[in-house]
Amino acid sequence: MRFPSLHARMLPTLVGAALLGIVSGCASPDDYPGETLPAVTVNTLTEAEVAEGWLLLFDGKTFAGWRGLGREGIPEGHWIIEEGTLRKVASGEVPTAADGQPLVGGDLMTVEAFSDFTFSFEWKISEGGNSGVKYNVSEAISTSMPPDNAALGFEYQILDDERHPDAANGPNRTAGALYDMIPPDNKTLMPVGSFNRSSIIFRGNRGEHWLNGQMVVSYDLGSPRFDSLMTASKYRDIPDFAVRRGGHLVLQDHSDDVWFRNLKIRLFPNP
Repeated sequence: MRFPSLHARMLPTLVGAALLGIVSGCASPDDYPGETLPAVTVNTLTEAEVAEGWLLLFDGKTFAGWRGLGREGIPEGHWIIEEGTLRKVASGEVPTAADGQPLVGGDLMTVEAFSDFTFSFEWKISEGGNSGVKYNVSEAISTSMPPDNAALGFEYQILDDERHPDAANGPNRTAGALYDMIPPDNKTLMPVGSFNRSSIIFRGNRGEHWLNGQMVVSYDLGSPRFDSLMTASKYRDIPDFAVRRGGHLVLQDHSDDVWFRNLKIRLFPNP
């Protein structure tokens, strides 16, 4: 995996991680920050995290390492940096262009693509809000189908379960779910307006979703269970949707306010 295009602000973190190596081994809850773990400084890495191979994907100040899906830059007005968070501004609050036309939004994507990883992040959703984090995303597949700036990939659902109507469509549409496929189990969700701590593990054919210290979703690509869920999902007619790839991580623009911070990734070594 290469990181030559990451912004110079991140180089000390990347060099430190490269020198110290990436820790391998079996997964455990301690690998995925949750509510039971001590609070850490926002948008930084501790010495222990650097030693474990974690990389910082958001410095809290710039969009370094990110761009709009299907774009060279950031969707203007829709994504801003606010008090150390990446904020998707509710589309109704985005200012219009000089000619009075609405500014076009879209998903925010990592410049780099990743294969085997643990991605840790914190998020909070607005009242009645909907968003998501997508992974295993091919930009080419995503931009080949309308809308051009929306990602097609596995989705860690982010939702106000109590107020957004999508929750009524089934538990596999609620926060923490593998969207439209697997509902979360045994989850603890923070109140709207508070940050939740989440992790996505994607290694080989195994996928896991963690929420506030608990694993809430697990699956194995190519298993009879997964293939059955895929056939029943909204993605069934998208060619190569579930093919395992080095894919981008994507923060979804679903028109609602959502905030992200503490975006970190740890790569597993190649088998």
